[in-house]
Amino acid sequence: MLPQSTLIYIHGFNSSPASLKARELVATCARQGLAERLRVPALHHDPRRAIAQLEAEIAAAERPVLVGSSLGGYYATHLAERHGLKALLINPAVRVQRYFARYLGPQHNYYSGESWELTAAHVAALAELEVPPPQDPARFMVWLQTGDETLDYRDAADYYRLCAVQIEEGGDHGYRGFAARIPELLAFAGLTSA
Repeated sequence: MLPQSTLIYIHGFNSSPASLKARELVATCARQGLAERLRVPALHHDPRRAIAQLEAEIAAAERPVLVGSSLGGYYATHLAERHGLKALLINPAVRVQRYFARYLGPQHNYYSGESWELTAAHVAALAELEVPPPQDPARFMVWLQTGDETLDYRDAADYYRLCAVQIEEGGDHGYRGFAARIPELLAFAGLTSA
């Protein structure tokens, strides 16, 4: 029997392991005896450093499955395509250079309190990570909510159109109702309670 997967949760822009979705996932995994099967790294704001962190997580994990939210979904797509991994994406960012160019300047991490500056070099580094739309629906599941106030869900629906895309009416960028869907996420990853 194969060992169980390791979930790697990839948070979004100016977020952290203290985000609501990350905390809900940690709590559910702990309740189900799966705490050791979950990694939730605190990612650096520089895309190259964040990808290096995630590459190290993947290298150390047994049968990694990626879960990415927003910018984390963008990172997860890049890494899933590079390594042939499964990925569940929650309101993922696509074609990020178009979105992030308008946010150049001072930034503040919502959870850590860290202040930093988003530069054109950051945006260029993000653009380097873009991959063609995934073609393998078995490896990707995409959860979108039409009420996303940060990203236009239609961009992701089009980009991931060949994948298993689920679109819910309403909601928001944080993905309302995420906790109730965690069992589906764990099933996608092939994880069962210990």
